[in-house]
Amino acid sequence: MSMTRAARVGFVAVLMLVPALAGIGPAGLAAESDNWPHFRGPTMNAAVADNPDLPETWSQTENVEWVTDVPGLGWSSPVVWGNRVFLTTVTAMGEFEQPKPGLYAPQGRPEPPPLEHDWLVYCLDLETGDVLWRRSVNSGRPSFARHMKNTYASETPTTDGERVYVRFGELGLYTFDMDGNQVWSLEIPDRQTRSDWGSASSPVLHDDKLIIVYDNEEESWIAALDKRTGREIWRTARDEVSSWATPYIWEHEQRTEIVTSGMNQIRSYDLDGNLLWELTGMSSIAIPTPFSEFGLVYVASRYIGDQFRPVYAIQPGAAGDISVYREVASGLQEGFPGTRNYSQDDHVVWSYPLLGTYNTTALVYGDIYYTLLDRGFLTAHDAATGEAIYGRQRLEIGNGFTASPWGYNGKIFLLSEDGDTFVVKAGPEFEILHKNSLSEMSLATPAVARGSLILRTQSKLYRIATRP
Repeated sequence: MSMTRAARVGFVAVLMLVPALAGIGPAGLAAESDNWPHFRGPTMNAAVADNPDLPETWSQTENVEWVTDVPGLGWSSPVVWGNRVFLTTVTAMGEFEQPKPGLYAPQGRPEPPPLEHDWLVYCLDLETGDVLWRRSVNSGRPSFARHMKNTYASETPTTDGERVYVRFGELGLYTFDMDGNQVWSLEIPDRQTRSDWGSASSPVLHDDKLIIVYDNEEESWIAALDKRTGREIWRTARDEVSSWATPYIWEHEQRTEIVTSGMNQIRSYDLDGNLLWELTGMSSIAIPTPFSEFGLVYVASRYIGDQFRPVYAIQPGAAGDISVYREVASGLQEGFPGTRNYSQDDHVVWSYPLLGTYNTTALVYGDIYYTLLDRGFLTAHDAATGEAIYGRQRLEIGNGFTASPWGYNGKIFLLSEDGDTFVVKAGPEFEILHKNSLSEMSLATPAVARGSLILRTQSKLYRIATRP
């Protein structure tokens, strides 16, 4: 029996998954960890195993174990190790333009606020919300601009349980032990970013290496630092302009790769900084973080003003140029099977030219790839094959979304910029179950650890759980 190309590629993808899925729980579902060490958790796909303590409904008082005020501004996510929660913020002395939801001011502001700022690292007790220690890494007037909706503390820390590693954008890197003693720091000379928007790419750890990507308008690079000393192990120049995506360490049977997203290209590097493969065909802004499930790595980008907003699902073993779209077709309908395209290189298992996300990173929960669009639509596709399950479903008119979705207990959770979390039933039928409101702007993706949700709003950090 002969197969079409689409069927053959999908069949190969399914065969590839059988060994990986044997003997484990539902596909796309990671065991819950006591630790949430970096952006989007241990696997960078924020799908968590079932736990009755994890909350489905909450408010400013319901199912709240504690709430702690956090001064200043910061959209970095909290990270958790053991009984410690880490997050960053930057305070300023005086009045300045506050962030607001929605899309606005595409050129940003060319001048930083002319105020004294203080860049701060917080460590809180997970059980009580008490501040265990607070450290200032720098104070003074910033010399580099940022968009008013961005902050000077938008990069999420990472931790290995011995130290916490913090990047404050163009300022530098700072490392503390778990008791708040500074171990090392490294200045990063600031470069011009697109439209003075500032930075947001977070550091990631692999074994003894701390991986940093700094894409800007002047001199882009990726580097590996010795996590113990901050010594540069290698640095590779990138033919890139500004991007905001966190790199992803992709470990699979063949090798370990560092997958990066950028406007010019998706690129993968080995652990010595050598280029493995590349893919041309992204939108003009790259923010979502790559992640993997089903033996595939997913990479996406989107800008509201672009006609091309792609997502790619790539399997291991690629080399060289694996680009899909040599020419972008016009008149395609977003999110339906007719828009799906396959590469001449079978390492791109499936792709869509118009399914990418702007700020949010997609979620694979169960066997479904969920796309949360910034204007409040949700779509669902088969994560292994790319087949459409349902098209765009509206969450609520007027709500925008920047935080990335997460999932547990048969539900997915979608946090809006207004602080409203929409709880949607996981599976092939779209159904909104609840809307949980905290009544304050929120752009930070939560952490899920120790049977609880650690959720940050503009001025507060909540620990939320359902206890017997």
